[in-house]
Amino acid sequence: MSSTTSSHFKSLPLHPPLSERYITSSASELSYHILEAGSKGNPLVLLVHGFPELAYSWRKCMPGFAEAGYYTVAVDQRGYGRTTGWDTSSFEEVDLGTFSVTNLVRDLVVLVNALGYRQVDCIVGHDFGSVTASLCALTRPDFFHKVVLMSHPFKGSPTLPFDVSSKTESIPKRDIHHDLASLPNPRKHYKWYYSTRDANSDMAASDGLQEFLRAYFYLKSADWTGNNPHPLEAWTAEELAKMPLYYIMPLDSGMRESVRKELDNGVNESQRWLSDFELDV
Repeated sequence: MSSTTSSHFKSLPLHPPLSERYITSSASELSYHILEAGSKGNPLVLLVHGFPELAYSWRKCMPGFAEAGYYTVAVDQRGYGRTTGWDTSSFEEVDLGTFSVTNLVRDLVVLVNALGYRQVDCIVGHDFGSVTASLCALTRPDFFHKVVLMSHPFKGSPTLPFDVSSKTESIPKRDIHHDLASLPNPRKHYKWYYSTRDANSDMAASDGLQEFLRAYFYLKSADWTGNNPHPLEAWTAEELAKMPLYYIMPLDSGMRESVRKELDNGVNESQRWLSDFELDV
């Protein structure tokens, strides 16, 4: 293992007990960017961010873990932030297999070993990070001893077609994307949108990026009165259409336009918990 600072990036605006560094290992092609707090040798808590987030998203939580006696590490996942070495090919040429969930689990096992640990006392995932965290605990319970999932439920282990060897006909699966597009006010699922070529240019364009991200995070917060979480009655287009536009988007809109359609004057409330200075990171 080697530990370095990177000349490619400016140092993050961190305050004690937080610090940052870059970790490499011969077992991985990645150069991991991590934040850490607490004393090495204490039980390890590993924090895994969601989308669109970074290890920096955990900055306000990490001092509390350190004060409680944990060595706490937050990492930029493969494909995010200052971690490098992953496939940056074009949309048409990128090898999506390198971003498989088994690779995401292995990334963290390699990192933890590189840090000098043989187990994680607790792995905490938020949003998409909960997918990584849950599968870490599922595939390596000997290594990841406890798991906490935030804002994303565990949906069960992947399933395969079952008891199909003697059947000649299969029941067609509901095409939820077709059903959404066929609504009187056509819609689309945000995860489907994020898998399209246009999503990256829409989400990451530098022009107006800070304003967009502030609005995006505000709409997903408890400050936005339009949020009313409740169970849906079924996995149907009509039920899904009850969700906010940042989840079930207008068919012909990108995410920026979808967010603008929901935005109200309360967006400035987000300054209480996300300053412009922090958002610039």
